[in-house]
Amino acid sequence: MMGLLVLCVFAAAFNYISTSTEVCTNTLLPGAKGDQGEIGEEGDQGKLGKNGPPGLPGVPGETGLKGEVGHTGKMGPIGDKGKWLCICHPRQRSEVTGDKGDIGLEGPSGLKGKPGTTCDCGRYRKVVGQLDVNVGKLRNAVKFVKNVILGLKETEERYYLLVKEPKRFGEASMNCKLRGGTLAMPKTSNTNNLMADYVSQAGLTRVYIGVQAQSKDTDRTSSYVYADSSPLQGFAAWSQEPELQSIVSSTTNSSCVELLSTGTWGHVECEATMFFICEFPKSRRRGGGGRGTPASASS
Repeated sequence: MMGLLVLCVFAAAFNYISTSTEVCTNTLLPGAKGDQGEIGEEGDQGKLGKNGPPGLPGVPGETGLKGEVGHTGKMGPIGDKGKWLCICHPRQRSEVTGDKGDIGLEGPSGLKGKPGTTCDCGRYRKVVGQLDVNVGKLRNAVKFVKNVILGLKETEERYYLLVKEPKRFGEASMNCKLRGGTLAMPKTSNTNNLMADYVSQAGLTRVYIGVQAQSKDTDRTSSYVYADSSPLQGFAAWSQEPELQSIVSSTTNSSCVELLSTGTWGHVECEATMFFICEFPKSRRRGGGGRGTPASASS
């Protein structure tokens, strides 16, 4: 009887549990979705992946500009002997190659020519004589140009040109150099007389020449040199007049030299302005010309 009672109680409890809507389990159910969290820091770079497959070919680019001409290459080896073209007919062309042929046989002698005419030597002598006359006239014309138009004087070795431009000694020396010569240097009595006559015929009394004092000695006298730096020796034409003595004044710059129309030399201050004579060596080359031809003078 007691066992039946227990069984009924157990049956009633089981029925209560099975009919209840609440089920008690140990399973945790998820809650509602929370708010979005903050963005985390950037992670480390990952490992390099494998190369992917090649892409499709691109569109061809535009043609570039023409490059500069390259350096000349080395000369190539000598080629084979070429062929020559034989045009036998306007519509036929053939290339022929062959070796040089042998020398042909000597041909027959030609016919005897007609006898020549007698030489008219007198006629040619007359022509040559007329040429000599013309050459003489040409020489006289050249001499006229040099002596009259240009006003030149000359010796066997040099030309002399009187420049009628008043200049100081240094300017006169530079002017002669620009003309292709130097200030005239009367190194002999004949040359000195020629230059003095040149000055006198021009109606002048004095001109600069290429002589200048170089240095003073202990007795206040100076050694003189020509314009070409050669020493003054063998010839000199110093004037005997007191104011033109060869002793240079200690208070003035009288170290330059002038040529008087009388043929004597005198001291003059280098800052004084006067006309001057240039000299030019004659060219030794045939046909004239060269550096021995002076520039024309200014009147």
